[in-house]
Amino acid sequence: MGIFATRSRRTTATDGPEARRELPERVRAGLPAQFEAVGEALASGLGSARDSAGVGRAEAACAEAGRELARDGASLDEALEGLRLTSLAVIGLEPAYVDIRALSNAWSEATLGYLHQLSCEDPMTGLASLAHVRSRLSELYRGELRERGRVQEAHALVVASLPAGPPGEPQEGGSPGLFLLGPDGSPEVGPDAHLTRTLRMARLGEAARTVFAGPETIGRVGQHRVVVLTDRDELLGRRVALLRRILGSLVNAGDAPRVWIEGLPSTDAGAAQLLDELAR
Repeated sequence: MGIFATRSRRTTATDGPEARRELPERVRAGLPAQFEAVGEALASGLGSARDSAGVGRAEAACAEAGRELARDGASLDEALEGLRLTSLAVIGLEPAYVDIRALSNAWSEATLGYLHQLSCEDPMTGLASLAHVRSRLSELYRGELRERGRVQEAHALVVASLPAGPPGEPQEGGSPGLFLLGPDGSPEVGPDAHLTRTLRMARLGEAARTVFAGPETIGRVGQHRVVVLTDRDELLGRRVALLRRILGSLVNAGDAPRVWIEGLPSTDAGAAQLLDELAR
């Protein structure tokens, strides 16, 4: 019988007070994670009993297991396999269709809920993704078709590029990092290269956001660069100089990130190529 088999055989096997039993400890210990409640409902013989809303006890337990597994990052295939192993271990039968449906629906709803909460920002650094920066640039170039004025004359990219870290600092693949000072003025060298670089990017993003606190788009480009899509106005030069000073106060002498103004190309395709080069 397949995984979508019904519980027609199970009804006879589990009906009646004599069929209601506790879940043996040895069986409980061998159940997949998040499926203990499902096993208990099946073992009690009340798995098909329905509440006032018409939901079976095992069905409700499967729905809760599906939600928890989705939050834990388990795939739907893993969740269904866990249900199958639980059903076989407890009652010796494939899971019922209603239980499979309950688990699958709950897993899907929890996964969609997570996806709907995602933003275009990296949760670790607060910086916009490269895709978002690219999308924002495309919006500007599309607007150029409706209004007079050129994007390359009205906007620019401010780029901050992290230098190499200090000797002995863990560097993943030799990617540049930002050597920041701790609260006591001593170098901060973390044991994990990826986490260390992420924290440095977060600090770089905070500095950029302090200077460009308006509607500018601030995003991460590659492993060691931050870009700010901003207006090209009379304040741009002063803002860039201020960003250099702020970053210089966070690092050892000579280790400050490079900060420069990058002009935008005349076309959207050229802007895409520019971002690709900056991300390398």
